[in-house]
Amino acid sequence: MRRVMLTSGAMLILLSATAPAQVAQQPQPRAQAATALPATQALFDTYVRTGKMPGIVAAIGIQGRPPMFVAAGRTGLEPGAPAVTPDSLWRVYSMTKPITAMAAMILIEEGKLKLDQPLSDIYPAYRQMRVLTDPDASLATRPATKPITIRELLTHTAGLGYGFNAKGPLLKEYERLGLMPFAANAQVEAKVRPTRPATLQQFAERAAAVPLVAEPGTQWSYSMGLDVMAAVVEKVSGVPFERFVQTRLFTPLKMNSSYWQVPASAANRLVSNYTFLGDNLVPVDPAATSVFRQAPSFPYGGAGLVMSARDYDRFLQMLQNEGQVDGVRVMKPETVRLAMSNLLPQGVSYGGVSGSTGGSAGAIPTGYGAGGSVTLADTPGGPGKGTYGWGGAAGTIAYVDPTRHMRGTVMVNYFPADRYPLRRDLAAALYQDLGRSRP
Repeated sequence: MRRVMLTSGAMLILLSATAPAQVAQQPQPRAQAATALPATQALFDTYVRTGKMPGIVAAIGIQGRPPMFVAAGRTGLEPGAPAVTPDSLWRVYSMTKPITAMAAMILIEEGKLKLDQPLSDIYPAYRQMRVLTDPDASLATRPATKPITIRELLTHTAGLGYGFNAKGPLLKEYERLGLMPFAANAQVEAKVRPTRPATLQQFAERAAAVPLVAEPGTQWSYSMGLDVMAAVVEKVSGVPFERFVQTRLFTPLKMNSSYWQVPASAANRLVSNYTFLGDNLVPVDPAATSVFRQAPSFPYGGAGLVMSARDYDRFLQMLQNEGQVDGVRVMKPETVRLAMSNLLPQGVSYGGVSGSTGGSAGAIPTGYGAGGSVTLADTPGGPGKGTYGWGGAAGTIAYVDPTRHMRGTVMVNYFPADRYPLRRDLAAALYQDLGRSRP
């Protein structure tokens, strides 16, 4: 099985010669009025008009005010694709991680988990882990000297690896065991699914059999930690993970368009996902045949959700309001503040991650909280201290800035996530729209 990568070249290899031809760009609908954010609207219109993406939606929120939505383009290049709206459905991939992390924080708040509790309390298979001595070249190991903790699962410091960044023998071991909690399209799924565990609990147990890439608690390494965390939530709560998230977060927050599997009733709102052949958009996962219309092997806590901009904004609004929206509380204020603080183990720093993953590039002093990065200092014309957020492999962006009292969600769908400088361009446009006092 070939590696499932988030780069355009590798994705085209996986699609092989059967990749659909580029669909001709069709006339785009006029963007919805967004007079409050004219520079942002103009940016989105230009991105769509110049063929960089079929469609884009953003939700921008200033604390205490309704969200402002900006949209341009269509759900895909296919003929008859509808205009995108705040309720269009997008693959948010790693923007699933903050949601899984907050589910875990609810259990910590309730005393059912502890932040520095050993993972082996829940899964004894993690009691005697081994650490690779040369992760890129061999499976030679030594015994781990520290236990994996819940804190480390939440912050990518557990020493677990990831199929997206593993190499050589370790990658082959992940492939052999089916430790690929990710869906790209029907073709990739057909290759991966036969070896992937059938349940979250099987996934967590199988992940314990693979050597670690680093000693727990000693370095930041992007990982499948939040997928294991989803299994922990399920086991500790005694409720299937997807039901826990639904009943404790989605339903009370009125997040009515968030799915692990897109139902037929909502399929007309699902966008198509693309990659690039030169400067041309090539369909990777067309909406009509999307793998996200199938049931996943299990709910991937690190990369499994399809959501609308309106829904993700509701989640961010909850964080911005320290645990509640419209008078409905799902977390205590102190729990949210803890989750959005720098939770890295002592002596560990966060230096950023490849932009193609959708994560933070770490250009400013940054730590890591529960499932997302946390800025450690104010940036003139940029995020304020304590800004928490993360992105997705298909280009989505989400953040909460408690210093500037702002939040933002941007939805696009294409691989790789850093194909265009969308984050930089959007920051400049918002800075212009909202004024120097609210960059």
